[in-house]
Amino acid sequence: MKTQKNIFIAFVLNLFFSVFEFVGGILTGSIAIAADAVHDFGDAASIGISYVLEKKSKKQPDGIYTYGYARYSLLGGAITTLILLIGSCAVLYKAAHRFLAPVALDYDGTLILACVGLAVNLLAAYFTHGGGSINQRAVNLHMLEDVFGWVVILIGAVVMRFTGFYLLDPILSVLVAVFILINAARNLKEILDIFLIKKPKHIETETLKKHLLEIDGVVGVHHIHFWTTDGEAVYATLHIVAEEYSAEIKGKVKEELREHGVSHVTVEMEREDEACLEKECILIDTPKKHGHCHCHSHH
Repeated sequence: MKTQKNIFIAFVLNLFFSVFEFVGGILTGSIAIAADAVHDFGDAASIGISYVLEKKSKKQPDGIYTYGYARYSLLGGAITTLILLIGSCAVLYKAAHRFLAPVALDYDGTLILACVGLAVNLLAAYFTHGGGSINQRAVNLHMLEDVFGWVVILIGAVVMRFTGFYLLDPILSVLVAVFILINAARNLKEILDIFLIKKPKHIETETLKKHLLEIDGVVGVHHIHFWTTDGEAVYATLHIVAEEYSAEIKGKVKEELREHGVSHVTVEMEREDEACLEKECILIDTPKKHGHCHCHSHH
């Protein structure tokens, strides 16, 4: 609920500022400011989409979405991240033109808008900072892009006012765009890893398998899979080979996995003399009493 609330605050602040900027552009007669207001309204719209998807992600599992709706939050993060990547490339393109043809800024109007824009986006960045979900982190990165953008405008306006060094604006813009591109690319890679069902980074398979094989009565472990739906909740399924079926062993296995950050565990118990008929069998360790896996493919 806190993540959802923080994204909503960021949405309201950005929507307020885009309206303020648009009115300011009309009153000052500045086409550039009015055009930038349209860009900021687009930012607010993307954050609004992130909020709607974050809210939907909190719905409980049902007969249609048996794993729940958590990946709607991930989808929100993906949309925001793609917008950031496209926006950063657009800034680099625009900066390249500014290097060839530097443009003087309207000092007074720019200074006022930069101060207000910086304050609003700093507040939004504060509320979205440190979020657990990828969606909130993507929104926070979006807010940081706007913060740095207004810092660039503010510094550029002051320096160019007294020095006439108009190339400072594109130089600072390129630095900000590169910073956002690098972080957005990292965010996108994390999202793709989750969609491709890659093992969560904090799960140490080698350490985990040693701990499981140290449980009394456990002979071997195979057919083990780890994945996450949203970057937070971690799921695991595995087969435990035991000397005898035991609810106590199963309970200890689940407890061990939860200590390693796995929140949802499904355990299949097998005896040593039992053949595993799963199509795929991933052996993560040599069983204590024999060095092969009793798994056979379906024919």
